[in-house]
Amino acid sequence: MSYIVGLLSPGDMGSAVGARIVGRGARVFTCLEGRSERTKRLAEAAGLESAASLEDLVERCDLIISIMVPSEALGAAQSVAEAVKSVGKALPYTDCNAIAPSTAQQIGAAIVDAGGVAIDAGIIGGPPRGETPNTRFYASGPDASAFDQLNSYGMDVRVIGEEIGQASGLKMCYAASTKGTAALMLELLIAAKRLNLYDALIDEFGLSQQARLKSLDELNGVPSKSRRWIGEMEEIAKTFDEVGLTPHTFAGAADMFRHVGGNALADETPENRNRDRTVEELIRRLAH
Repeated sequence: MSYIVGLLSPGDMGSAVGARIVGRGARVFTCLEGRSERTKRLAEAAGLESAASLEDLVERCDLIISIMVPSEALGAAQSVAEAVKSVGKALPYTDCNAIAPSTAQQIGAAIVDAGGVAIDAGIIGGPPRGETPNTRFYASGPDASAFDQLNSYGMDVRVIGEEIGQASGLKMCYAASTKGTAALMLELLIAAKRLNLYDALIDEFGLSQQARLKSLDELNGVPSKSRRWIGEMEEIAKTFDEVGLTPHTFAGAADMFRHVGGNALADETPENRNRDRTVEELIRRLAH
């Protein structure tokens, strides 16, 4: 009998994860009610099957994994908890979203109170494509071993602790270093452009910060992700605030991605974004 995974929701990351699991011999179901046409196309291309409802998903699956924008994570978990309680099945639910440890704990409590099994996870790396994807799933919680079964289906799952929130905390700290840096670089480049100093700054990077100059090319992909990164920065701010650090650094990063998200460039998707656009053109458009 095939191992069956439930997936919420098959966006850019989720569809790639689902496709990889399907390609390794498992079945993956998802709920497409109310989802966008793009999400439906991604699900079909990934070979995912459709469940009629969340209750149907719970009944069919051996495990549910949640991969979605942070702002939707708690609501989705609460809906699944209601389905778990209705069906009466002690189903493992793995939240893989970019959320604060305290949010992960809220989700875990909702699932456990409904009779399910809660697992916390954080994804580091891009969507798993190709033969050797650089995507790791760090997991934590007393029942995290139920999630590492996906190692048999093309995933790289690494259990790092027994507490719900540890995996999410790792994701928060890591994303602070990557997406937070992207926000900082965008902001200073926009400032330089508005000060008519962009060319001088780029020239100085070429003299003293060559690695940083080369990394600027990665900023071209940010607009297509900027709107969903707003909530992620807010969750990082919440994380840092709850350990006694200022939340303002990453509240500012959220503001930067909010600025980018208000530009027409943010209407691009990872599939159709302009890969030939120069960094200078990107900054010129964001500076106006």
